[in-house]
Amino acid sequence: MRNWQVERRKRTRHLIELGGLVVKAGIVNLTGDDRATIYGALLWMVDKLQSEDGKHAHGVWIKLGKMAFEAERKEEMPTVAQEQQDRA
Repeated sequence: MRNWQVERRKRTRHLIELGGLVVKAGIVNLTGDDRATIYGALLWMVDKLQSEDGKHAHGVWIKLGKMAFEAERKEEMPTVAQEQQDRA
């Protein structure tokens, strides 16, 4: 297999995994698979991360993501309320 084919497959797998996260988070169902809404939300995330509050948002999102992955392993889903409760 040529190097460009290996790289293309890696990129394809990466993109599929990212799309899987969009589905796993429930965004597809909540937006009715509206690509403009999903893209707009992602652009909002970019703006948020580039703002002066970006570090805080990034930290919160990392914590929520890690909680969700851990909860998935335990078959339960975390909520924002649980994250806020952990901070208190």
